[in-house]
Amino acid sequence: MRKSLSAKVTAATLSAAMLLSATGCGNQAAPEQAGDKATAETTEAAAEATTEGTEAEAAGDEYDPYQVITDADGNPVDLGGIEVIVRDWWSPEEPAAPANDYEEAVQDYRDWIQETYNFTIKSQAFGDWGTNPTDFVDYATTGDDNYYLFTLRSDPAITSAMANGLMYDLATLDCLDFNDEKFQRNKTHEQYSKGDSIYGMFAGYSEARSGVYFNKRILQDAGIDPESIYDMQADGSWTWDKFEELCQKVQVDKDNDGTNDVWGMTLNEGIMTTAAVFSNNGDYVGKDANGKYTYDLEKPETLEALEWVTHMYDTYDMPDPEGAEWDYYKEAFLNGMAAFMPDDEYCGTPGNFLEDMKDEVGFVMFPKGPKGTDYVNVWTNNAVAIPACYDADKAWKIAFAWNLYTQAPSAEYKDYNGYLSTARNGIFDSRAVDETITMMSEKGTIGFQSMVPNLDLGPDLVYNIAAGNVVSEQIEAIRDTWKAYIDEANK
Repeated sequence: MRKSLSAKVTAATLSAAMLLSATGCGNQAAPEQAGDKATAETTEAAAEATTEGTEAEAAGDEYDPYQVITDADGNPVDLGGIEVIVRDWWSPEEPAAPANDYEEAVQDYRDWIQETYNFTIKSQAFGDWGTNPTDFVDYATTGDDNYYLFTLRSDPAITSAMANGLMYDLATLDCLDFNDEKFQRNKTHEQYSKGDSIYGMFAGYSEARSGVYFNKRILQDAGIDPESIYDMQADGSWTWDKFEELCQKVQVDKDNDGTNDVWGMTLNEGIMTTAAVFSNNGDYVGKDANGKYTYDLEKPETLEALEWVTHMYDTYDMPDPEGAEWDYYKEAFLNGMAAFMPDDEYCGTPGNFLEDMKDEVGFVMFPKGPKGTDYVNVWTNNAVAIPACYDADKAWKIAFAWNLYTQAPSAEYKDYNGYLSTARNGIFDSRAVDETITMMSEKGTIGFQSMVPNLDLGPDLVYNIAAGNVVSEQIEAIRDTWKAYIDEANK
C-alpha cells in the first residue's frame, strides 16, 4: 500500500526542445524534427500542468509525485510505449527484489509512472568501466532506434565528446528543471556546463568521497582518545596542523632498529593530494564569471597545499617495500602498520577491502587547510548524458521519462540518502555515518580539471607529487601544456 504523500511538488515545465546542431550521427547535422507536432502538443500540455502545479504550490499543497501531468486534452502525457534504457557498467540483468520500505515505495512509484505515461525504463549494464567512454563516443557518432541515456565516467574522451557536440544540450529540454533540489544537491550539471548549455546531470545526493580513516587501537596506544578527532571535526578545529600533530604522536620505532613500527599514515597519494588542494580553497582549473576555464595550478592556495602534502609524504607516509603493488597501502593499513589512511568513503562500504579490518576504525572529513573556511568534499559523480544524434522529440521523451524515474517516491523519502544506508551496513561507526558522511553530502564542491580535453590530472601531475619530489619541477614540466589545453577548451 502506498504511503500518504507530503512536501511541495516541483512543477515540471514541459516545452519543445531547441534542436541541437551536433556533429554526432556520422558528423551530420541533426535531422528535421519528425516529432515536432508531438513535442508541440506536450508543450501545450506542459503549460497547463505547470500552471496547475504553481497554483497548487501557492495554495500550500504538498509534494505528490503521483500528480498526473496531462496533455492538451486532459489525458496523461503518452510517451508512446518507448523503452528507455539507462546504460551503465554495473546493473544486474535482473534487479533484486525490494529489501526495505524505501525500495518498495520506489518500485510502486516506478510501476505507476510507467503505466501512467506509457513507457518502460530500466538500468542495464553495457560493456565495462574501461570501455565506457568509447562506447558512448561510438554510439553518439552513429546512433540507432534505441532510447538510451548513458552513465559516463570521467575521462578525456568524454570531455572531448562534449566539446565536439556529441552530447545533447540538456538545457534545451524544459522537462528538466536544474533548480530542482535533486540537481542542486550534487552540482554535476554545473560541472558539465559550457556557457548556457548543460551536457551531463545527476539526481540526488552526491556520493561521499575523500576523507581520513583512523585506527582507534593505534591512537589509544599513543594516549589519544579517538573520539577527540570527531570532536575536533564537530567544533571546526580539525586542521592540517592537528592532523600532523597526531601523526607525530603515533609514529614510533618501538624496537629502536631505525625503522618505524607504526607510521603516521599510509595512502594512495593521489587521493590525499587533491583533497588537500581543495581543503585549502585551492583548485587546479577554475571557471570564471564568463564561463571560461582558468589555470589555477599556481594560485597561492594550491601551491601551499602541494608543498604541504609533499612534506607529509616525506615525513609520515609509510614507504612501500621494493616491488610492492601500487595498492600495498591497503594491506599496510589492514595490518595496523599506520594510524591514518586518507582514502574514499567507499572503501568502508560492504564488499570493499576494509571489511577485513580487525581493528576498529573511525572516519572524518579531510582537515581544513590554513586558507580553508570549512571542510569540503570534492563531489565527483557519474554524469548521465543523452547522445546528440537524437532529435529534439526523442531527447525530450527520454529526459521526461528519466526525470520521473529519479523523483522521490513520496514526501516521506524526499530527503532519503541511500549512501547513508549503505554506509551503515559497512565498517563505519555511528559518528562516521551521522556526522562525517552526512556532512560530506552537504559540504561539497566540484572541480573542472576533468572538463578540459586532453588534461589528465593523474599522469600529468598528481601521481608525481610524492615523497622526494620537488613541486616546482612538476609544475614547470606541465605549465605550458596545461595552459594550451585550457586556451583550446575556451575557444
